[in-house]
Amino acid sequence: MAEAIQPLGRTTFGNAANKGNVLNSEEALELLNSWVENERLRLHMKQVAAVMKAWALEKEAADEAEAHQWWLAGLLHDADWEKYPTEHCRIIIEELEQRQLDPSIIQCIASHGPRHFGVAPQSTMDKMIYVFDELSGFIHAAALIRPTRYDGMDVKSILKKLKTPSFAAQVSRVGINDAISRIDTSLEDIIQFIIDNQKDVA
Repeated sequence: MAEAIQPLGRTTFGNAANKGNVLNSEEALELLNSWVENERLRLHMKQVAAVMKAWALEKEAADEAEAHQWWLAGLLHDADWEKYPTEHCRIIIEELEQRQLDPSIIQCIASHGPRHFGVAPQSTMDKMIYVFDELSGFIHAAALIRPTRYDGMDVKSILKKLKTPSFAAQVSRVGINDAISRIDTSLEDIIQFIIDNQKDVA
C-alpha cells in the first residue's frame, strides 16, 4: 500500500442498529465489478473472500449467514483502492455505512491494515482479514511464476520466498508477522490454508 494513505481518524464504524444487514452475493459482486476494473485486483478480493468464508465455516463454526459476512468483508476490502488510492478504505467504508450494512463487516474492512488506517483488529474476523490479505496476494504472486501454478505448491517454498526481500518486495513482511502474532495459528498452517482455499478461485 502507498505511504500516501491517510489514517481513518476514527476507530468505530457503522451503526449497531444495522446488525444483520448485508448485501446479497449478487449485490456485492455488482458493487465489486462497478468499482474495480483491474482484473488482478478483482481476483485478489475474490480470493481473500473465499479464504475468509472457508475459515469462518471450518475454524469458527460459523453458520452460513455469519460466513457470508466474512465473505463480504473479504470481497469488498479493497473496493476503493484502484480509484481512490490515497483515500483507500475511507471511501468504501462511507459507502457501506450509507448502505446501512452490519457494523462488524465495516469494522473488519477498516481493520485490514492497522499500520495504514490506524484501526487495530479486535474481533476474530478483523484479525483474520489482516492475516489473509497480504499473504493471499503473496502466495498468488508465487503461484504465477510456477509452471504448475498452485499444483504442487508447498509451504516450504512460500516460507523461502518470504525470506527473499526482492520477491514481491511491496508485500510487508513486518505486517505479515504482526498479523500472525495476533492469532493462535502458526504461519505455516495459515499458508497451507490459503493455498488450499484460494487455488480454485477465478
